[in-house]
Amino acid sequence: MTHSSSRAWIRHGVIALTSIFIAAGCSSLPSDSTQPAPVVATQSGAQIQFERLYNSSDYAARGVGPTRWLADGSGYTVLENATDGGQDLVRYHPETQQRTLLVAAADLRPSTDAEPLSIADYSWSEDGQKLLIFTNTKRSWRTHTLGDYWVFDLKTKQLQQLGGNAEPSTLQFAKFDPQAKRVAYVMKNNIYVEELASKRITALTKDGNDTIVNGTFDWVNEEEFFLRDGFRWSPDGQSIAYWQLDTAGTPLFTMINNTDSLYPTLKQFPYPKVGETNAAMRIGVMPASGGNTTWMNVPGDPRQHYLVRMQWAGNSDSLLIQQLTRSQAVNTVFLANANSGAVQKLLDETTESWAEYVDDVQFIDEGSAFTWLSERSGFRHLYVVQRDTGRLRTITRGQWDVIEVLQINPASGWVYFIASPDTPLERYLFRASLDGSGKLERLTPAQPGTHSYQLSADANYAVHTFSDIDTMPVVDMIKLPEHQSLRIIKDNQSAQQNFDQLQRGDFEFFQVAAQDGLLLDGFLIKPADFDPSKKYPILFYVYGEPWGQTVSNSWGGERFLFHNYLAQQGYLVASIDNRGTRSPRGYEWRRSIYQQLGVVTVRDQHDALQAMLERWSFIDADRVGIWGHSGGGSQTLNALFRYPESYHLGMALAPVPDLTLYDTIYQERYSGLLPEAAASYRETSALTHAANLQGKLLLVHGTGDDNVHFQGSERLVNELIKHGKQFDYFAYPNRSHGIYEGAGTTLHLRTMMAEFLQEHLPAGAR
Repeated sequence: MTHSSSRAWIRHGVIALTSIFIAAGCSSLPSDSTQPAPVVATQSGAQIQFERLYNSSDYAARGVGPTRWLADGSGYTVLENATDGGQDLVRYHPETQQRTLLVAAADLRPSTDAEPLSIADYSWSEDGQKLLIFTNTKRSWRTHTLGDYWVFDLKTKQLQQLGGNAEPSTLQFAKFDPQAKRVAYVMKNNIYVEELASKRITALTKDGNDTIVNGTFDWVNEEEFFLRDGFRWSPDGQSIAYWQLDTAGTPLFTMINNTDSLYPTLKQFPYPKVGETNAAMRIGVMPASGGNTTWMNVPGDPRQHYLVRMQWAGNSDSLLIQQLTRSQAVNTVFLANANSGAVQKLLDETTESWAEYVDDVQFIDEGSAFTWLSERSGFRHLYVVQRDTGRLRTITRGQWDVIEVLQINPASGWVYFIASPDTPLERYLFRASLDGSGKLERLTPAQPGTHSYQLSADANYAVHTFSDIDTMPVVDMIKLPEHQSLRIIKDNQSAQQNFDQLQRGDFEFFQVAAQDGLLLDGFLIKPADFDPSKKYPILFYVYGEPWGQTVSNSWGGERFLFHNYLAQQGYLVASIDNRGTRSPRGYEWRRSIYQQLGVVTVRDQHDALQAMLERWSFIDADRVGIWGHSGGGSQTLNALFRYPESYHLGMALAPVPDLTLYDTIYQERYSGLLPEAAASYRETSALTHAANLQGKLLLVHGTGDDNVHFQGSERLVNELIKHGKQFDYFAYPNRSHGIYEGAGTTLHLRTMMAEFLQEHLPAGAR
């Protein structure tokens, strides 16, 4: 289910400087990368104490704050805590580290006796003379897109709040026009433009209400397509293009809150489950000064198609629009005339499963062409499309995937991207020539692990983050293309030292074959006092769905520390990436689980277990457990119910036992449409096989989960009761999908899991 936290091939948002991309690689480019060697860990040392792990920052890997590269090449800006409170905005030169105070916290006081604004995010005008500040934020759906906006003028030192008499925390997605004289924003489902000099506010749309949504999106489009900011200034600043949704007819989901007041309160929002009515979507263009909207005449039923991406097409006269069919098997690219609304089809991506939309579209060659990512060769590669003909020119090629495009730089003729051609465990920076010559360079040195980058506008510098399975994230400033490290920004030295002092057993990556011979990647953590002549219980961690990957040579954070705690207690801990996970191993690997979630995915998990039992005699076949969260919770249920003789314990957190209860966009993408796929939905849902439960089950869910609804676990409870199956069940009141809100929640959850394991799958050698 949808819950990862990063983007491109990560679940939410653009890659931050502190995030580590966890996915996999493929084969075939020349590289110095090799399969990581086993990590021989500390055999004697400290025990992990839960209180210290969850109630202190001793093992917390910290990152750096919001960083912005300046377009003029003068450096990058960061927020730093000011001595008198608030945050200073400071510019650094990447090489000399010359520090310049651009905006002092004291200048960001709304009044002389007020505290400085607390900056959640910020952006610069194109001329770099005005700063747009986002503060006082709160959630709209699952992300903090509501808040207050202020403009600070660097020349006049004037601070100006936007929105007039708007209620606090009701503005969204404020953006300067190209001339930095106006700001457009969304407020209560309508789009407004405010002139900075006169403070005059113009409502561009007036029909926004509970069902008509202008310039932003409903729950399902925000969650599954990352559609949040729903309008775009034209390059000349004369027009605004925007999405409008009509959610009338989409069923409302009701959630109950029993904990925050004397009487229960209800929350309702449109949430289309599998087979239900989607919001109608359309795209229009209107004058930025106010006036009528010209709607783009994109063909097809607006409730049976998704308008997943829209952008100005290299000028102020046309838009590039990507439209997915409801099944998501076809992504069609249209060029739309912004003045007349007429559209022209340029190309499409057609599959027998689902097609991917493309974020990394950039117009080049004076607007006559644009970049495109496609899997049409069997692997994900970069192309250039001619605007007038739709003809494609290949930029990258080979039996490997482009994982993420970081920057397309027409001036230098390079595209910079992340790939891992030789191992499915790591991430490296490459660049390729945009001229189609096939010229390709790996810029990351031969340092096995996971590397992520934030490039400067000219790609001469980058903030570089590195980690591996044994190393917390280290952030440094580098010079490109030689990848020369200029200075360390953050090394997490104290937390790393605390981790290094822990008692840990050996960690190793390995591969095993599924029943059809396909190699699957895995990791294994052994107890510190491991004796290969004895037998140990094993616990598998699983995700197994298309939005996640669990086996990666990168720092694993809290979950990795939790697994090491279990290893200290005497458990083997393992994880397997089954086919279908979002690994850069080509189209067929990813699409092989279409309409087979919970079947092929769990079969691979079971095949891996059997192969491991044959390879390693120290695994106790009578003490096998499995656990997972969200999609991993679903896979855990299917493992217990489909292979009851092999899995003796399972811990399912926030699972989807009945796939028809999840949202249209995600579930129909991978499981098909109703009624055609009804039989597949029955077969792939855990409810169908719940009667087979033999082992011990711990079922955990948050009652306030607006993503994977609590009702799914309630239906599973009823099914298990019907079949006389005993199990353990815990509901966290009003917690969301992550099950983390509230003091002590994570500590409580992990303690419960550890105690459940010890009771029903006793640790230690035999």
